[in-house]
Amino acid sequence: MLPLQSAGGALAFVIWLLFTALFIYMVYWTYTDAQRNSDHPAFLWAIVVFLAPLLGLVLYVLLGRN
Repeated sequence: MLPLQSAGGALAFVIWLLFTALFIYMVYWTYTDAQRNSDHPAFLWAIVVFLAPLLGLVLYVLLGRN
């Protein structure tokens, strides 16, 4: 039996998909915002948010923006 054949499996997949989209958007937003509002390299801030999503985003907002 495949995990998506039940309602619980489908719901878990949709939730996983939403969190993945949110994660990708956080990295994208950090990169584009750092290009405009930071003296530090935008690519490095994107890597920080990719490796530690919530902590990296908080660090960028507190330390990375001008």
